Amino acid sequence: MSFKHLFVLLTAATLAACSPSDGHDKGGKGPGMGGMPPPEVNAMTVELHSLPVSFEYVGQTAGSREVEVRARVTGILVSRNFKEGGRVEQGQSLYTIDPAPFQAALARAEADVAAAEARHEQAARNAARLKPLYAEKAVSQKEYDDAASGEAISAADAKAARARLIEARLNLSYTKVEAPASGVASRSNRSEGSLVSGPDVLLTTVMQVDPIWVNFGIPDNDASRLQREVDAKRLVLPKGGFEVQLRLADGTMYGKTGRLNFSDVRVNPATGTREARAELPNPSGGALQPGQFVRVILKGATIPDAVAVPQRAVLENPQGGKIVFTIDDKGTAQPRPVQVGEWSGENWIITKGLNQGEKVITDGVMKLGPGAPVRIAEQKAPEQQQAQQPKPAAKK
Repeated sequence: MSFKHLFVLLTAATLAACSPSDGHDKGGKGPGMGGMPPPEVNAMTVELHSLPVSFEYVGQTAGSREVEVRARVTGILVSRNFKEGGRVEQGQSLYTIDPAPFQAALARAEADVAAAEARHEQAARNAARLKPLYAEKAVSQKEYDDAASGEAISAADAKAARARLIEARLNLSYTKVEAPASGVASRSNRSEGSLVSGPDVLLTTVMQVDPIWVNFGIPDNDASRLQREVDAKRLVLPKGGFEVQLRLADGTMYGKTGRLNFSDVRVNPATGTREARAELPNPSGGALQPGQFVRVILKGATIPDAVAVPQRAVLENPQGGKIVFTIDDKGTAQPRPVQVGEWSGENWIITKGLNQGEKVITDGVMKLGPGAPVRIAEQKAPEQQQAQQPKPAAKK
């Protein structure tokens, strides 16, 4: 064999060893060439659900009744019988006006009643004595008429005296200024020793806090949008009215729920909102006091046939708006522009752009590009996930 023939055989053997074997990717992406597998992602299948939706606004608490406390008689204020800012009960004495002048007036009225009744009894006896004499023509018509008139006049005088007695008793009782309702008393506007000239002087106010009201405003554009959603049957309002929950300033939820009890159809020109009010129970010693700022959460509305995806699956579109990545029939990721509505828990409600049965990538979207092949990760059973979690290190 010549050297030329030997070189040809060695070259052919080398080319045969370097050529791809049967069953490998001829494009150079098989395992023999170190090709990367498609990235693994998590995905969900789009389904239609009836989802609850809530609306949240800023509100301020207020007493359900604010009653002014005023004196009904004129006199000197001798004592204040309540703690400012404390709770008072209906009928509790709040102030005491000097009762001495009214006690004297009551005694005088009682004496006037006794005198009037005595005069009436005397006039009645005179009329009774003259009546048989008049029947026998022993006295004149004038004498009998004067006796009968005297009896009637004395009866009227006695009735007027008794009315003045009732008035005197009322005035004496009014020297004890009582709480017209149960609630929280405000600060006192008059101190002991002040002259109270009657109902024109405001002494204090009592605010009823059980139940308590929460006033808030619904922006006019929000109200109009919600009405459009209701008219288009994309939103269903609760039949019995909204259920109301409160989030306090420290982020905690108030333990009791209430109902929306008023919603104005007019728009406040100063704030551009429609005034609304909720009523909630607030038992004695409750956490709510008038004037607190809270977050009002209206619950009970639902969105029929809604599409919801996790918030992490929704991305900002560089051209504007928002997108999600879907998986097409070829197993590749494709961006899809969508329109989003309200939040429902940790999900975005998609109002346009997705159809039932489509697959939306929920995890792993940050490493994808349009048309990239993907592989859906297998969902592991809870016991498998727990077994793969790292065990805590032993304490030394």
